[in-house]
Amino acid sequence: MKEHGVPFGEAMRVWARVAALSFGGPAGQIAVMHRIIVEEKKWIGEQRFLQALNYCTLLPGPEAQQLATYIGWLMHKTRGGLLAGTLFVLPGLLAIMALSWIYVLLGRITVVQGLFFGLKAAVLVIVIEAVLRVGKRALRNNAMYALAAAAFIALFFYDVPFPVVVLTAGVIGFIGGRAGLAPFLAGGGHGKLGDKQLADADSLLGEETPEHARPNVRWSLCITAVFLALWLVPVVALYVGLGSDNVFTQIALFFSKMAVVTFGGAYAVLAYVAQQAVDNYHWVTAGQMLDGLGMAETTPGPLIMVTQFVGFLAAWREPGGMPPLLAATLGGLLTTWVTFTPCFLWIFFGAPFVEAMRANRALGAALGAITAAVVGVILNLAVWFALHVLFAKVVQVRWLGASIDVPVLNSVDLPSLALSVAAAIAIFRFKIGMIPVLLASSLAGIVFYLAVGLS
Repeated sequence: MKEHGVPFGEAMRVWARVAALSFGGPAGQIAVMHRIIVEEKKWIGEQRFLQALNYCTLLPGPEAQQLATYIGWLMHKTRGGLLAGTLFVLPGLLAIMALSWIYVLLGRITVVQGLFFGLKAAVLVIVIEAVLRVGKRALRNNAMYALAAAAFIALFFYDVPFPVVVLTAGVIGFIGGRAGLAPFLAGGGHGKLGDKQLADADSLLGEETPEHARPNVRWSLCITAVFLALWLVPVVALYVGLGSDNVFTQIALFFSKMAVVTFGGAYAVLAYVAQQAVDNYHWVTAGQMLDGLGMAETTPGPLIMVTQFVGFLAAWREPGGMPPLLAATLGGLLTTWVTFTPCFLWIFFGAPFVEAMRANRALGAALGAITAAVVGVILNLAVWFALHVLFAKVVQVRWLGASIDVPVLNSVDLPSLALSVAAAIAIFRFKIGMIPVLLASSLAGIVFYLAVGLS
């Protein structure tokens, strides 16, 4: 097999560049990675990139960060994966932490209130745009539409647990693929990502599997043991030392569970986290969850970095005997640790077997079904956000076994509605990019709050 000839130092610079440019949520981050890694640097070919992406989409957690880890591992073994995955997270970690400090220390200042007011309205529209974007790719036939509709109904009306919805979709897709049913073989997945289709054989890595990327059960068990210890030893230590009711223990347990069960990409994960953090744990309000999502949308790195903001506010509210800012900082860092450490585990354990198992029809069908169900998951998130952004009051109505949140119409927030409509016109009618819309909405929110304060 040929040597790819990419020095580790150059890889470090390339992955730092990818991390610095990784704005815009998973779709934008994957597009940046494809442009730099496949089209510009020609490290790996199109098919290998898509195979890695499809595997990462099947995993729980943020697929863009896991894709960076996968490619870094392919190119430079375990240290390459650690470098790529860590650099992908680091800018977002620092940015979200700084914004979290500003949020709790200066959040009552009019300018800061206006900024986050504007972000909420734009984020709502961006989530709706994500529904349409993912739906266009995933819903290619009636079976996929049915899966998306069933997922939305199960979540929004019957509060079926999120993991049950996505795993059920995956099982249905897997069975459909094994049976050779056409709707499942045609649905979902990722098509070509760029105009330049680089063949694997023409890439620096080539089309053969590198020696270190071939399955080795002994190595897989060793690397699994190491990352399980890095992940779970702190969780167990918190549980034993502080008890199950302590906020740090709850953060460690909840986000560890999230790392295992949240399939379907960043927006699907956020649907689960938002509802649990707001309705079950009461760590944040719906408005604060939207503020955090606005932070994550406007900073580089995985969108799921919003979880750090949730952990930060959870510990800020219950600092115990510590200064609140110290407790909040530790809560945010703990959240990031238990959220991302498992991502390295999934890649280092599973990627060699994926490399050995080229296109698999049943797994591809499972991916398609999960992607279709995720459309319903994101739609549920969009509706949930809309109810809390546009209305001051929401009442719960029970009917035929279903539990439905119904807005009180006379509690509509007209400024939020106007700003959301303006953001929608900018995105859907004039095709303005996400970052300019977020910045313009934030500026409009600041102007509005200043005007109200002066009147």
